[in-house]
Amino acid sequence: MTNTQTNSDIQARIQEEIEEARAVCDISGSNSAACAAAWDAVEELQAEASHKSKEKPKNSLETYCDANPDADECRLYED
Repeated sequence: MTNTQTNSDIQARIQEEIEEARAVCDISGSNSAACAAAWDAVEELQAEASHKSKEKPKNSLETYCDANPDADECRLYED
């Protein structure tokens, strides 16, 4: 998954995966490997949504440096 996806995109995918997991479990049984794998996919998306919500937004300098990595203001010096 790319970093450009918004939280609402991830929430929509979570809902799709939940519906898919319920369908798979109804067909293959709640104790099947396919059912467990489907719910694992839901959990992975939920974890990603949680991590994205904790990310701080970039400030103007960070945004500028992403667009202009060779600018003097964006140089990194190591000790």
